[in-house]
Amino acid sequence: MKEEMAALWANQTWTLAPLPPGQKPVGCKWVFVVKHAADGMIDRLKAQLVARGFTQQQGMDYEETFFPVAKFNTIRVLISVDVHWRWPLLQPDIKNAFLNDDLQETVYMQQLPGFETTRESQVCRLKKALYGLKQSPRAWFDRFSKALREVGFSRSTTDFSMFTRHQTTGTVLLLVYVDDIIITGDDSRGIQEVKQYLGIVFQTKDLGPLRYFLGLEVARRTDCLVLSQRKYCLDLFHDAGYYGCKPINTPMDVDHKLCAQASDSDLLLENPEYYRRLVGKLIYLTVTRPDISFAVGIVNRYMHSPRRSHLHAVERVLRYLKTAPGQGLVYKTSSSVPTLIAYSDADYDDRRSTSGFCTYFGGHLIAWRSKKQAIAARSSAEAEYRAMTFVVSELTWLESLLTDLGIRLPSPTLLLCDSQTAIHIAKNPVFHERTKHIEVDCHFIRENVQVKKIDLKHVPGTEQVADVLAKALPNTLFYQCLSKLGAYDLYAPACGGIMIVQTTEQIYMIERLAWVASEKLRCESPYWRHCCHPDSGGMEISAERRLRRASAASESSKVSSDGFTSHIQR
Repeated sequence: MKEEMAALWANQTWTLAPLPPGQKPVGCKWVFVVKHAADGMIDRLKAQLVARGFTQQQGMDYEETFFPVAKFNTIRVLISVDVHWRWPLLQPDIKNAFLNDDLQETVYMQQLPGFETTRESQVCRLKKALYGLKQSPRAWFDRFSKALREVGFSRSTTDFSMFTRHQTTGTVLLLVYVDDIIITGDDSRGIQEVKQYLGIVFQTKDLGPLRYFLGLEVARRTDCLVLSQRKYCLDLFHDAGYYGCKPINTPMDVDHKLCAQASDSDLLLENPEYYRRLVGKLIYLTVTRPDISFAVGIVNRYMHSPRRSHLHAVERVLRYLKTAPGQGLVYKTSSSVPTLIAYSDADYDDRRSTSGFCTYFGGHLIAWRSKKQAIAARSSAEAEYRAMTFVVSELTWLESLLTDLGIRLPSPTLLLCDSQTAIHIAKNPVFHERTKHIEVDCHFIRENVQVKKIDLKHVPGTEQVADVLAKALPNTLFYQCLSKLGAYDLYAPACGGIMIVQTTEQIYMIERLAWVASEKLRCESPYWRHCCHPDSGGMEISAERRLRRASAASESSKVSSDGFTSHIQR
């Protein structure tokens, strides 16, 4: 608290003044936060003064509140570019970021609890922004943008939270999410100058290479990078009470029949807030888990009136996550020139179909989506055509983003679809009877094909990667698509071959191999300890796969999964 007060006084955050007639002061309180590192260990304890901004009134003590934040697609594109060209990913931390902003409005606040002065009749007239005020993020972003423009940065027109500086010496990129910042580029000297400049203008702390950003865990070595949300997933199990749930192979049943109007036996939930809270956390988990995007999109449709069947579907997603809570995306370096490739698919329904797409840049998965179409399609071809139109919109945005990064694509973007009819409609003005009711804005895909921005090609249904984002798949097809998405479990057992666990020494060997793997990827997190945890679930599933191969290889390897688990638990 004393450190926080010292920072408040140093920034001259307020002055004491009498409260004008007719004004109501904003309340405040102390918030005590335990900051954790990516491995779940306590990093530091922090006390922060927060204003009760919910008591503010628009037009009196605040006006505009909007401010841009980085899109997760932009973050993944930036990581993909960094891995391809082996740029550094650095993360500076700005201390008390909101205290650097000057308030334009007149705001009065009550005196601090525990630090009241003898002039109790007076209140604090705020001169600087404070955490909790509605206009604080906007004021901070304006202040930060002005500081960057003074050293030659320009704001991207594609993502307003990204700043670029292209010079003869190289490129420096800076991405902002409120007060979390990423710096990268190929100009090492320019990066150091920017870090020194931010340290002069603001009080900063160098956190070194990017390891933990907005709940995303980054493990990197020279030839690859792994992006995951293991800690977030484990915290979700803890909050929901699902540490002991039984794992399952797929996130959704192929024959699921979820609907809003259910039978009389399918009662409404007594506590819908619990359902909404779980689904909201699962939505954020899809940032690195495209394999659950379709299932989460389905359960998200019933937030207004969830029923028991809907909760069972959410529980199945949690059981699936139990198989590999540390699964994420892997980005590997490549010597080839990166290109943009997209897969588009749609699951036709007699009401409204579900569109699914995934986009790769240089073999790295950077964007995906599973979304219910807004209009009912009259045929499967129309559903596929609308899905392709949605993908082309995303590809247009991605091409503009890459242009802002200084990257020119060597060839037209390849769009793969498994519907020959939809491809013919996009390439030629045919099938008028089928397409005359389709909106004009959907036909802009033809313009992109004609000007050679998009190269439409057919892909067999067995090779359609976007299937996993448009429909529920059986076990075999699901894992085939999952391997093509670039899914990778960094925390899986690091056994190079078949290992039959029968003694305590062999259990120690597994722990040691997992530790070596984590050290190779420069992970400071001691997650290898969780690899043999009976609640992690990842070891049990991996054991079953290895046991199936082992039983065919030799007679001595016939060990049941129950026996394997019992040794791990002991």
